[in-house]
Amino acid sequence: MRKTLIAGNWKLNGSISSITELVRGVSSGLQSLNCEMAVCAPYPYLQMVSEQLESSRLKVAAQDVSEHDSGAFTGEVSAEMLLDFGCSYALVGHSERRSYHSESDEQIAEKFNRLKLAGIVPILCVGETLAERDEGITQAVVSQQVLAVIEKFGISALSDSVIAYEPVWAIGTGRTATPEQAQEVHSDIRTLLASFDENIAAKTQILYGGSMNPGNASSLLAMPDIDGGLIGGASLKADDFLAIGQAA
Repeated sequence: MRKTLIAGNWKLNGSISSITELVRGVSSGLQSLNCEMAVCAPYPYLQMVSEQLESSRLKVAAQDVSEHDSGAFTGEVSAEMLLDFGCSYALVGHSERRSYHSESDEQIAEKFNRLKLAGIVPILCVGETLAERDEGITQAVVSQQVLAVIEKFGISALSDSVIAYEPVWAIGTGRTATPEQAQEVHSDIRTLLASFDENIAAKTQILYGGSMNPGNASSLLAMPDIDGGLIGGASLKADDFLAIGQAA
């Protein structure tokens, strides 16, 4: 049985004082929850968060990683560096990285592989824009984003990895895919994985990342192929984040 994962993506938010308070609040309410929870902190705060969580079940995650191991790549952070700071997970391919930084499927696949080699669990973000959904090509777009990893590194690369489906049109807009819409895409992703390896498909956690909040978490998480959430704004408030964990 797949365990539920709730991962909070803080994006470009936080300060020493606000993050200290947030981590303290989440940690204090975590013991009663029967799911895995992680927080994706900005790079400068990874060490601080890691130290705060030394005796906590809350996992540390990064929001991105370089596709390079080392070298003359100013501003980049490698998977081995993330490992030094206690990261258990890291995002790759978030829609904001794809859109604002023009990251390609190939580049994202390389980042995914760097994390795997370092022993960090990649959370591969996939999803379609509103225009792509209206055009009726959601399945083709999402499939190609997943296939970019499989074609380069094989289906085994998805073993012990996580996929997060984030409909771009439902991020930060207040719009949310219905549970049935989200389930349809999650099911398509699992079917794609099963066409290569049924065992990996059955075990892979597929998170929903489109504005999940305390109000809609229960109905989304009740879907058979939704194994957790990649949480944006709601992860910045301890009570809201814990409420989603409670729903899980």
